[in-house]
Amino acid sequence: MIRISETAKTHFRKLIQREAIPGLGVRLSALNPGTTRADVRLEFSEPDELSGDEWAIDCEGFTLWLDAPSAPFLEDAEIDYELQATGGQLQIRAPKIKGVVPGPGEPLPVRVQWVIDNDINPQLAMHKGHVTLSDVTPEGVVLLNFGGGCHGCSMVDITLKQGVEKTLLEKVAGVTGVRDVTDHASGSTPFMSSGKQAGSSPYSKNA
Repeated sequence: MIRISETAKTHFRKLIQREAIPGLGVRLSALNPGTTRADVRLEFSEPDELSGDEWAIDCEGFTLWLDAPSAPFLEDAEIDYELQATGGQLQIRAPKIKGVVPGPGEPLPVRVQWVIDNDINPQLAMHKGHVTLSDVTPEGVVLLNFGGGCHGCSMVDITLKQGVEKTLLEKVAGVTGVRDVTDHASGSTPFMSSGKQAGSSPYSKNA
């Protein structure tokens, strides 16, 4: 359930009345939900700008449209408009937007994906790289594809062993190893910067 305070409703009503656009409402969605980069997007939307699968929440004078795929991550979200001496400030609290850490009873691929999204890829993103989960074998070996600046990178073995594999072995019970299944021969744009060799690893001491 989304909770929106009376002060927030009043704030939106005033803005919508000022625009005087028939059917204008407010659309709430989550950006990069389930990751450390998650954020909330709140925007005015006309009926023809909606995707068609939004949930409609009647706010007594306007409609709050909730993006359907974002709904699980915006459960228990609160929208408030705090009145202050210098004006007002909109506050949005979404405690579940970054997802919930999967418990030990969740399937191994689910727990691996969580660590990839929240620990590994944010680190690799600093060097314009990322990994995607290809598969997890019955023996617990994680198969990964490297992309972005890591695709074709000469330092990918260091990244794999010193960073990715070490992180997964430490944080995900049941993982026995990590294997790179990327076709690096097709990579053509590894990360490069002045003073560093091509494809320097975010996990190497010189990175």
